[in-house]
Parts: sequence; structure tokens; C-alpha cells
Amino acid sequence: MTAINFLPAARMAEQIRAGEISPVEVVNAHLAQIERVNLKLNAFVQVDSDGARKTAREAEIKVMRKQLLGPLHGIPVSIKSSISVAGMGCEAGTRLRAGFVAEEDAPLVMRLKNAGAIVVGTTNAPELLMAWETENLLYGRTNSPWDLDRTPGGSSGGEAAAIAAGMSAGGVGSDGGGSIRVPAHFCGICGLKPTPGRIPSTGHFPVSCGPFALVGVVGPMARTVGDLKILFEVMQGSDVGDTCAAPVPVLWPAVDEARKLKVGYFDNDGRTPVTPDILAAVRAAAQALRDEGFEVECFRPEGLEEARELWRKYFVVAGGMLLRPLFKGRESEMSPILREFLQWSAAESTLNAESLLDAWMRRDLLRARFFAQMQKYPLLLCPAAAIPAFRHGERHWAVEGKTVEYLDAWSYTEFFSLLGNPAVVVPVGRSLEGLPIGVQIVGLPWQEERVLAVAALLERQCGSWQKPPIS
Repeated sequence: MTAINFLPAARMAEQIRAGEISPVEVVNAHLAQIERVNLKLNAFVQVDSDGARKTAREAEIKVMRKQLLGPLHGIPVSIKSSISVAGMGCEAGTRLRAGFVAEEDAPLVMRLKNAGAIVVGTTNAPELLMAWETENLLYGRTNSPWDLDRTPGGSSGGEAAAIAAGMSAGGVGSDGGGSIRVPAHFCGICGLKPTPGRIPSTGHFPVSCGPFALVGVVGPMARTVGDLKILFEVMQGSDVGDTCAAPVPVLWPAVDEARKLKVGYFDNDGRTPVTPDILAAVRAAAQALRDEGFEVECFRPEGLEEARELWRKYFVVAGGMLLRPLFKGRESEMSPILREFLQWSAAESTLNAESLLDAWMRRDLLRARFFAQMQKYPLLLCPAAAIPAFRHGERHWAVEGKTVEYLDAWSYTEFFSLLGNPAVVVPVGRSLEGLPIGVQIVGLPWQEERVLAVAALLERQCGSWQKPPIS
């Protein structure tokens, strides 16, 4: 029998509505799991045990009174500590915000609560979210539930580790260059990077504005695609605080309609090779979609290298220009990982008004060319990263006779952050060391429903989520 805290969130909700389990029982199971494994993982930075139990008792009364229940009624969720949850810390892993407590819920958090979700706590992130691993001077390092000597990824690494280890049923991360998708790949769970504006980023820190509004998003993370779909439906919708928002209705495609979409896949971007295990996973996923009735062809879009170069201008260069002044006179309070990121940023050419405008215009022209290619292949299948979860402190890797550097290992997610495509990572296999491997399914902007529908079919072919060793 599957332990309560490892059931899919959708199944938990069904059993709560049927009176088979109670919200109190569900919350207590998750809090007990946090007590058991968080000391080793360091995924949570704050746990609201008393508040969660109080809300669970209130949720149980609603069940007993047969009141109208939301789709996440009684379900424990976690929130990345860069997103506002009323009464909880929103420090984004930096000493510059040490002790900062949010006064109100971000709109997406309010929507989750209105749907019945119970926030059990907030999760760790690298300082100001600028890393693909999770460590900071406030709360220390987060470890992978698959191997404590490895990272769960970043910047939503605490969130991914918490969900994979059964400490929460699902939750929310943010992504400007793979920060949802890389941790999902590393930890063997599912993650959605939506189109900017589809889920409001209001209440996130750093604030999503200027160039970062074009690449930075918030999105759901869960152990199954079905749970992603529920979280997406609850969280999506425009908000006046998000400058990219648009009133896009939720439209789920019929399965037969989805199978009419042609899939183009590539397992190498022409610059950064992937490990043999990841190569095999992408090809296995391509065959799995063929087995589901899709027409799948080998196709590598043009413009990937330009997308990578432009993403670096938006995220690495502009990010460094904005963050460096914050630490003037307070350099000793900066984490080593952020210091390293700022050194990489400083090594690039500084942006000025002319070069930023040039990058902006090149991005728009590239998007038009890229989306024109996707008229033939409205779905793309590719790796989520060049490597599986790496050991703490590693900065380069030998892959297929080539050295892959730290910033280059995540280019497969960076492309689609720059271009604004929705993308889902789904676990499909294991490496020789037994580490999870996810693949990435990418769609056209505002078509999250298509991407999630295809991800569910791929998940059905490739098997369900598996418990990590820590569990």
C-alpha cells in the first residue's frame, strides 16, 4: 500500500472528498516525513506545523459538513522562498533580506489556498536564485534525495527535493533559465515552465520586470503530470501585477486532437553534447510518443545558438549589472555561488542602452523565425540538461570527449526561457548511477494545455514517478 504522502495529489484529493482519509491525517503524514528527512536534505527553510494543522482541522470540518470543496482541498503544498506567503519568510536565500516576512500572499498562493491547498512551508533556494544548485549563507546547502553528495538543482532545488521526498504533494518554483526544469530533471519529478504571464509572477522576488519579465516565470512542480495539470488550472489566469499577463482561457485538447500534432526531436544542440544516458532517454521518449500514435521526426530548429547567446545577455549580463550594486560595501555577505556568478557576468561585455535595445530586437526577430519553424513541428522534444544531477562543487564535466562548462550544461532550458515557450519536464529513465533523467516537451506560447496533454501520454508510456532512496 502506498503511504499517504506518496500518493498523487489528485488521488489524495479524491480520497479526502470520499471520506477515506482526512486532511488532518494527510497533513500529519507530510509533517512526519519532514521531521524524518529534512535534516538530511535541508529542503525546507520554514515549516508552519501549527498553522498547517489548524488549517487541516478546518478543512476536515468542511468535509464533514459536506460543503463545496476545491480541487486541492486538504492537500499539503510547499512554496519556494522567493514567493510571498503571508506570515512566512520570503528571503530568496540572501542575507540582504534576512528576516523579511511577507505581509500578504502572492496571487498564485491565494489561488492555491482558495482551492483548498494547505501551505506547510517554504523551501530553500540559492542566493537571489542565480544558480543551478541550491546553497546560501542563510540556510546552507540542499542535498538530492537520490544522493546526498549531489545537488537537487537550482534555483528551485529545495522545492524539487521536498516534493520528490514526499514532504509535500506539490508546489511552486520559478524559472528564468531552467530553475524549475533542471531540478525536476535532477530529482525525478515533473515541472512546468509556462509562457510569461500565464501564471502571475506578482509577489515574486526578485521582481519580474524589464528584461526579466520576458524570461522569468513561476510554475508548478509535482510528482505526476496529472498533478501539474491541477496546479496549473488553479494558478493560471491574468493579474494586474504581471506586465506579461493576458486573459487566455483554459482549453484542454482531446487526446485524438493532440495526436495529430507533429513532434520534432533533437538530442544534441550542435554545441553542447549530452551524456549517453540522456541521449538514450530522449530517443526512448521519441519512440514512446510514436507508440502513442504521434508522428515524430528528427528536427533541430535553427537559431538555438543565437537564443543561447541572447539569453546570456538577458540573464547573466543584465542580472549581474542589477545585483552587483546591491552588495556595495556588503561584499562579505555574498554567498560563494553568487560571487562566482557575478564573476562570470563581469567577464561578459557590459550592456548599454544601444546593446540592450539590439538584444531586445534580435530576440523578437528570432522568436518570429523560430515560431515559423514550429508551424510544422508545434511540439519539440529534447534534453532538459546535458548531465544528470552533479556532485556538490563540480563546475565542468567530460561528455563525449568534450568539456562541458557549468553555464553551458543548461542551454537546453535556456533556449526556451529566452523565446518564451512553455515547456514541461517529465522523468523517463535512469542513468547508470541510478539518477533520474527527464526530457523536455516544448510548445508554442500560451499552449500549456497541449504540452501537458502530450506530457501525460509520455508519462503513461514511460512509467510513473519512483521513490528516491532517502524515502
